[in-house]
Amino acid sequence: MRSELMRRHIPFLLSCLLAFTAGHMFNYTVILYLQEAVGSDLLSGLGFGLAFGSSIVFGWFGGVLCDRMAPGRVIHGAQALFLLGLACLWWADTGAAADQRAAWALLGAFAGGLAWSFVGPARLTALGQIASATELRPLTIVFNLQVLLGFGLAPLLIGLIRSAHAWPAVLATAALGFVLSSALLLRLHTHANPVPSSQSVWADIAEGFRTVGSAPLLRQLMLAAVIGYAMTGPLQILLPKLARQQLGLTEAQRGAYLGLLAISLIIGGVLALLLARRLHHGRAILGGVALGGLVFALLGAISSPLLSALALACVGMLGGMVISLVVAGIQTQAPEALRGRVMSMYAITSQVLPAVSGVAAGALVTQVGVVPAIAGAGLALAGIAAGAALAMPVLRRYAGR
Repeated sequence: MRSELMRRHIPFLLSCLLAFTAGHMFNYTVILYLQEAVGSDLLSGLGFGLAFGSSIVFGWFGGVLCDRMAPGRVIHGAQALFLLGLACLWWADTGAAADQRAAWALLGAFAGGLAWSFVGPARLTALGQIASATELRPLTIVFNLQVLLGFGLAPLLIGLIRSAHAWPAVLATAALGFVLSSALLLRLHTHANPVPSSQSVWADIAEGFRTVGSAPLLRQLMLAAVIGYAMTGPLQILLPKLARQQLGLTEAQRGAYLGLLAISLIIGGVLALLLARRLHHGRAILGGVALGGLVFALLGAISSPLLSALALACVGMLGGMVISLVVAGIQTQAPEALRGRVMSMYAITSQVLPAVSGVAAGALVTQVGVVPAIAGAGLALAGIAAGAALAMPVLRRYAGR
């Protein structure tokens, strides 16, 4: 049954993998180009904010649009915006004057940020339309695996291409990924909401919030997503410092250590897919976050690189499993008529929370150092998960079946 499901949806899933790999290549290129070619860490941070944080403003409109028109069309439009962003980056590198490079790169980052605001909700909404009720949960977990794979593949591809070619080759590869991704969706049949909304956009956005707020399980799953993604920022900010200062790893060893996180996230997603029918989802989500926080807190006290890598792999696998179960739960609980708005809330959470928590972790580590910062962040997450287990009884009882 599961292999048949995979075969039927291979074009959509492959399209997702290509798009998310190219999308993360876009983000990394913005960061690295502004650091290396422009020479500004400040502009690099601003570029990342434009490329990935814009959804806090525009993502709500993306959700409404996905409920008003066929999400397949929204996907194509969003990926065209990515191509526009790549064109701006290409011009910044090959045609713009030296004093205009930063402006063109930031303009490209903004176009990519607009694209991210729409592509996530659109793909999740399309998934809800092409999958049957029995397929929706496992297919959503596989979709999340494509996101994680894209996150892991993007820096590897950039490194391989940059070892032999300049930035235009990276940009061309990402553009090819988006073109192939859109081509795979040419036969995708999605539809607009059969009952068109007569409300204003703002009223539609408010209706989405009311829907989530009035459904206890959906509300608590969304809060679980907030808690889970709040850990990703500290991981991205604190792990490089830990690898360098506490573990004393070389450049190559640091790359392998940090790459382990992406691999273990993927393994966690695979485990969620394999064990979805056996796990009690609510307990696995709350317990996974709490245990992951405790193990993360211990990383600062481990001086052995091997033991630290094993602990990091444990954190990554728990995180990949938790997020996969959370997004599958939200997808199955979302009302069909409001799926775009509900899934846009999840997409915004997945993009904005890492940035916000990363800023907080950066401020904390400058004040107390890397070891206390890791301990504090991990214990705080474990404590929040324990409090959530007490405060969210509906999620605690959620079996997922």
